[in-house]
Amino acid sequence: MSSSSKRRRVERSPTPTYNLDDDYEPYIPVAQRRKEKLAKLTSWTGPTTQTTVNKRQELEDNEDVEREEERMREIERRERTLLVEAQEVLSRKAAEDAQKTELEKAQEADAEILAAIKSRRKLASDLELARGISYTESLKTRHISCSFLWRPPRYIRERSYNEHERIREKYHVIVEGEDVPPPIERFVDMKVPEPLIEHFKSNRIVSPTPIQLQGIPAAFSGRDLIGIAFTGSGKTLCFCLPLIMMALEEETKLPFIRGEGPVGVILCPSRELANQTYENVVSWCSALAKSGKYPQLNTLLCIGGISMRDQSHVMNKGLHIVIATPGRLIDMLEKKRFTFNNCKYLCMDEADRMIDLGFEDDVRNIMSFFTAQRQTLLFSATMPKKIQDFAQQSLIRPVLVNVGRAGAANLDVLQVVEYVKQEAKMVYLLECLQKTAPPVIVFSENKNEVDDIQEYLLLKGVEAVAIHGSKTQEERQYAIKSFKSGAKDVMVASGVASKGLDFNDIQHVIIFTMPKEIEDYVHQIGRTGRSGKTGIATTFVNMNTPEPTLLDLKYLLLEAGQKVPPFLSTIEDPQGGFMKGCAVCGGLGHSVVNCPKREDAQRRLLASHRGNDDKGY
Repeated sequence: MSSSSKRRRVERSPTPTYNLDDDYEPYIPVAQRRKEKLAKLTSWTGPTTQTTVNKRQELEDNEDVEREEERMREIERRERTLLVEAQEVLSRKAAEDAQKTELEKAQEADAEILAAIKSRRKLASDLELARGISYTESLKTRHISCSFLWRPPRYIRERSYNEHERIREKYHVIVEGEDVPPPIERFVDMKVPEPLIEHFKSNRIVSPTPIQLQGIPAAFSGRDLIGIAFTGSGKTLCFCLPLIMMALEEETKLPFIRGEGPVGVILCPSRELANQTYENVVSWCSALAKSGKYPQLNTLLCIGGISMRDQSHVMNKGLHIVIATPGRLIDMLEKKRFTFNNCKYLCMDEADRMIDLGFEDDVRNIMSFFTAQRQTLLFSATMPKKIQDFAQQSLIRPVLVNVGRAGAANLDVLQVVEYVKQEAKMVYLLECLQKTAPPVIVFSENKNEVDDIQEYLLLKGVEAVAIHGSKTQEERQYAIKSFKSGAKDVMVASGVASKGLDFNDIQHVIIFTMPKEIEDYVHQIGRTGRSGKTGIATTFVNMNTPEPTLLDLKYLLLEAGQKVPPFLSTIEDPQGGFMKGCAVCGGLGHSVVNCPKREDAQRRLLASHRGNDDKGY
């Protein structure tokens, strides 16, 4: 082996050493440092001072006190009875009431009662309520005079809103509702058939009354309507004319045959009012048919006390219009003598009575026979706020037409209030009858008193007839016909003749017994002063008349600008004149809390639950 290929061990110099500082600390990995710090923190408890101990003890003591108080409260709650809780609630309420004035208390009580009234279910059929059916658009109606939906003439439609308002202010018409149709001052512009206009003129109806000039266009437009106007203002024509036009349209499109109809129904609270409305409708339909331009419409009178066989000739044809009282109408519908399958018009005359407690169940029953949407109209001279609110919840986009305050007296009637002792009434009645020429109506609230007055007048040689609810239908019809024809000079009547009945040329109404409810008084004096004529209403009052009723009468006289006798002026208002009036009956002298109408309704309801008769006393 050569020396070049030999490996030599080469000696290397040793690695040099570094000089380290005295404060040098060796490197410790991060993980190890964290671990050591955590161990240090967990092992350190810190110094325990006396302050910390005291605070901790104080917290523990407070917790013990709270637990003890909660335990005592629980024991007290278990031992306290419901009677004690009720007493505490009453005492708190008494303390709150002590700080309120009498007026504030009355207003709160009224608000509670009205809230309960508003909570009543709306006026609709049971099927609609059960299925939650709610209509949002008004019924579209066509007109016999044209082949399209009714609408006002162009020149009326082009008027501004202010022009429409000026016309309403001119006739003292107040309207509420959305998209209200314009007022129309002529029947021709309403597109009423010419033969009917001529018939109106022959009966001295030349132009629409305030309620008609706004109410008829609204009804022609298919809108639901609430009409309020004083007695004798032409409400009957306002709700009958739209139904006649609707029936003519249906008959012209396709003539009715047996079993079909009716197109519409008019509900009335009394037989006499239904019969009077029936006579008017038949007269207007006959005027159209006699012209030869329009078909004959069949109208059915459906009231108790008469045999429906007498109207079999009407039942054998198609029905267009039904005018009825609730009881007989329900009977006919349940017997399926006719149906409401094609009925799309419902009107309630004197609606405040129809919706009130006496007829509300019957009205709901009748509405359950409707199978489709209908146009609903409500009319009355006295429609209190509670009925208006309830009706607006039940109608579809309603239009409210108000001529004067609801429940206000007719300004064409001179109201005379006399203080007459009970034993002197009969003699003074003869004196009052001599003030004006016949015919005269005498009203009394008591049926026996009605018969006594008639007997007394007959003994004194006065030709008098009597009418009240206990009379037979034949007796009632005889009394009305003989009085209307002039064969009898005086009619003595109970409340059955006070609402809606129209007697010609009544100059004098005598109220022998003041009714408890002021709205009945308004209807009774409304039998005179009709169609723009003037009349006199003499009212007898004495110590038997309730003071709240006299206070209502006082405010009604003041509102109408009538003379208030001294004995009424001395009656003080317990509310100091700040009363806004009763929303239940419309009286101005009391509130909802002490309303006689509401109290009477409660008595009747309580009596019905006890199984007594309808009157309850």
